Amino acid sequence: MVDTPGLSVAFEERGEAQAFPIVLLHGFPDDVRAWDDVVPALVEAGYRTIVPYLRGFGPTRFRRPSTMRSGQQAAIGQDLLDLADALQLPRFAVAGFDWGNRAACITAALHPRRVRAGVFIHGYTIQDTLAPFQPAAPERERALWYQWYFNTERGRRGLQQNRRALCRLLWETWSPTWRFAAETFDRTAPAFDNPDFVDVVIHSYRHRNGGAQGDSQFADMERALSRRPRIDIPSIVLHGGADGVAGSPPGEAGERALFSALMDRRIIDGSGHFLPRERPAAVSSALLQLLENTR
Repeated sequence: MVDTPGLSVAFEERGEAQAFPIVLLHGFPDDVRAWDDVVPALVEAGYRTIVPYLRGFGPTRFRRPSTMRSGQQAAIGQDLLDLADALQLPRFAVAGFDWGNRAACITAALHPRRVRAGVFIHGYTIQDTLAPFQPAAPERERALWYQWYFNTERGRRGLQQNRRALCRLLWETWSPTWRFAAETFDRTAPAFDNPDFVDVVIHSYRHRNGGAQGDSQFADMERALSRRPRIDIPSIVLHGGADGVAGSPPGEAGERALFSALMDRRIIDGSGHFLPRERPAAVSSALLQLLENTR
């Protein structure tokens, strides 16, 4: 555990303390176990891995009852920077997926001197939460059903009462080609019992869709993110070719415009949303390639 201004963050760490650090960030609905098969190759190559539980997950806790249980993108991004400060990491590499990828994108875009390189699973996911909300194509709206559900009080109660069944359904539909064992899900499911899990998740999906106000302390950061800042650090982008929620990867030209130092863009055929679990070697090899080329 380590204390940041707002959280007591639980994390797992491997490798030598003096080795160059790589922060690995999970998403929703997942936890640190997502990186279990990525970490060994990084440690063997001489790096230090730091894998935190995000706010609202596992043993991570808010330090004060009065703190807003925000799940907005700026809060998740600030958590990464606060963790790096608390661990006295002047510079680090990062990889993330889902919420964790958004935190990685935000930190790389706003604090490029702190981030040596990044593997961004799902590409550029910084949101403009200030723009008027526009409907997506019908098939995209259908894939995002859970977000509209969470914007209702019925959805809040559903997540509270059925969190494990609902999260397992998301695993199955977001990675339709992945045949995971029941034990794999059961090792992660206790992370959803965090007392703030429901509040953080509900706020995340309501805020991004205009259904909830953000935490005022992050207003300036949300304005900066609304401008969709470029990511200028050495990067590799990974997409699952069969991602059941993200859909088809964006066009390469648009993605390269957002990643000015993009070294490679890879679509991993036959894999879904949970790439670190489904194709761990694809993730670890991308990180090692980046770090070798940015010494």
